[in-house]
Amino acid sequence: MLTPRIDKITVHISVGESGERLKRAEEIIETITGGKPVRTKAKKTLPGFSIKKGEPIGCKTTLRGKTAETFLHTCLSAAENELTTDQFDVNGNFAFGIEEHTDFPDMKYDPKIGIFGMDILVAVKRSGYRVKRRRVLRSTISARHKLKPDDSISYIKESFNVEII
Repeated sequence: MLTPRIDKITVHISVGESGERLKRAEEIIETITGGKPVRTKAKKTLPGFSIKKGEPIGCKTTLRGKTAETFLHTCLSAAENELTTDQFDVNGNFAFGIEEHTDFPDMKYDPKIGIFGMDILVAVKRSGYRVKRRRVLRSTISARHKLKPDDSISYIKESFNVEII
């Protein structure tokens, strides 16, 4: 029960504008992950970048279960199986970026599409975390059961053969 596991993986591409580039980013996410992307909207207006509030400027998708684990293997190999301790947060979750989508296997450069980078966000949890989200008899998780960054680092090292720098 105390062994950590991958809860979900969120893959995010921020284009910064709506239109054709956003459609191409959605196609890339769909081909790499196999999941249907959802558009993300701007939270506020930024006139310097000509972004309006509510305008779609990116896309993301969430993966869970076995598909998330197999996708994480391919993402870590694209990132050369290296992570730093700075990429882990207080709760044991971690995030890293991939500069080019062409780093994935079977992805070739296409001049019509261009090159897109993406963020990979991995949520790690233990069994029993549902008690803090459920609707009936909601309660807190004890301090000894909470996941710490060291626990998450050791789990990722053992399960995915990743070198932590």
